[in-house]
Amino acid sequence: MPVPHFDVLIVGAGLSGIGAGYHLQTKCPDRTFAILEGRDAIGGTWDLFRYPGIRSDSDMYTLGYSFRPWTSPKAIADGTSILDYVRDTARSNGIDKKIRFNHRVVSASWSSSDALWTVEANHNGETVHYTCNFLFMCSGYYKYEKGHTPDFPGIANFAGRVVHPQKWPEDLDYARKKVVVIGSGATAVTLVPEMAKTAAHVTMLQRSPTYVVARPDEDAIANWLRARLPAKLAYGITRWKNVLRGMYFYRLCKRQPERVKNLILGGVRHALGPDYDLATHFTPRYKPWDQRLCLVPNGDLFRSIKSGQSSVVTDTITTFTPDGIELASGETLKADIIVTATGLDLQVLGGLEVFVDGARVDFAKTMSYKGLMYSGVPNLASATGYTNASWTLKCDLTCEYVCRLLNTMKAKGYDQCVPRRDPGVTEMPWLDFSSGYVQRSVDKFPRQGSKRPWRLYQNYALDILTLRFGRVKDDAMEFSRKGAKSVIASNATQSSAA
Repeated sequence: MPVPHFDVLIVGAGLSGIGAGYHLQTKCPDRTFAILEGRDAIGGTWDLFRYPGIRSDSDMYTLGYSFRPWTSPKAIADGTSILDYVRDTARSNGIDKKIRFNHRVVSASWSSSDALWTVEANHNGETVHYTCNFLFMCSGYYKYEKGHTPDFPGIANFAGRVVHPQKWPEDLDYARKKVVVIGSGATAVTLVPEMAKTAAHVTMLQRSPTYVVARPDEDAIANWLRARLPAKLAYGITRWKNVLRGMYFYRLCKRQPERVKNLILGGVRHALGPDYDLATHFTPRYKPWDQRLCLVPNGDLFRSIKSGQSSVVTDTITTFTPDGIELASGETLKADIIVTATGLDLQVLGGLEVFVDGARVDFAKTMSYKGLMYSGVPNLASATGYTNASWTLKCDLTCEYVCRLLNTMKAKGYDQCVPRRDPGVTEMPWLDFSSGYVQRSVDKFPRQGSKRPWRLYQNYALDILTLRFGRVKDDAMEFSRKGAKSVIASNATQSSAA
């Protein structure tokens, strides 16, 4: 039986993969493609996570696709609305017909002599193979199988239920129960006020505080514009308004961290009152944006705390006990249910094993090219979002660049493109981010470099210049034809930009 072949294989049918499919069929309409999805549904993260109150922590005018306006009044949207948006985008553009579900991609092998990827996937317990000329990974950056849970002492002694938000049980009844949520990140600050609506009490137990910012869940300017302008124009204006505001705020955090810290803490003090112990529970040891800020729509977490429905405890765990958690301070938190909102387990390219001409690729020894390709790995790109802005802003640009690259290769008759490292470029960590989930895994990820095109600037405006308008042919990219000697990009750059 012949192996199915496509010009491009996309791995993952989440927010990124559906976007990649749209860009490919719009900008490269003569290219065949398929999407391989490991699960049985469209949506990725927004289908996987089912915990109470799940929502975006970026506004939907930037988390939404550039090509499809977000028209709901709520800028900070619930998970179900986001999932509907992604699935409707797939259906309305016919992308859902390109998806092959229950295909968990496990390995990909590149042959330079054939200029071809052979992709192996597990499909309902059977091994299947595909070939493609270009592999586009849209599988995210964390393990779908399980989240991160530390090895808590005595956890087996706890008589109640311990759950992780990534695997939320459908039968969990927390009404009138005492709940402890361990963690202080985006998931924890979402769970606490939502569970507190029906639980007897919810305690957020954190080892150290996080910066928490309240923001309205509706964008008044966006709603005003949408009532008066065509949807696409109103969406575009709002998108750029929010992009520029986000860039300004991030820059302010880096240049005047103490000023921003005081602004954030002032907002929390206003919400919780002058007598609340802000220094212990809401004043982090790091500067703003050294880790991602937590967003609470309409200040729901603060209202929950002030009403007494929930509380925050800042301490470390000594051991789990049959009826709760014993803390280093000597205090015991009684609990019927414990939620370990302790983060994700990160992995490169969804755990894919990659081989180039028979040699296994160790991505920790590669360097990231323009934030989307990898040194020494031909005809492969991945979609990864920003840490300081919405995921989709970067993924949209990545998709645009991949289409430009594919069209350039076709126009010039190239079969292969591969970034080649400049030995003079200094290695730097993949992300300069102090969050625990990043630090646990950063050594497994590719490096970034000290200058373009190897540097990750986490800057949307700079990436527009590089990915949308910059040269496809540069000194770092090597192009070649199948069966012919490689053509070094530095020779090709003497011609006009692609």
